[in-house]
Amino acid sequence: MEKITNPNVKLLAKGELFNAKQMAAKAGELLPKHKANKESVLVVLEGECVLTLADTEHTLKQGDSFIVPSEIVHQIKVVKDFRAVHIMTNDIEFKFFK
Repeated sequence: MEKITNPNVKLLAKGELFNAKQMAAKAGELLPKHKANKESVLVVLEGECVLTLADTEHTLKQGDSFIVPSEIVHQIKVVKDFRAVHIMTNDIEFKFFK
């Protein structure tokens, strides 16, 4: 079983309705499996990751964007050192799974 690693997260901006956070993780890291009650947007700035969403896999590379739907369990595995911006509503709620 792979070790779950939390990404490094930094708040970049916060408005009345939305916020943008930078996420960063190293190659080989597996980020926590979770779902959210609202959709959000992931924009890859550097590196590469595989986003497992339900039973599908999406390879995301520098310059790619992905709208993560609400209420679907998902997880990121980092292929190459990864940095992305995650844009979400301020009232988003996450549920994490082991």
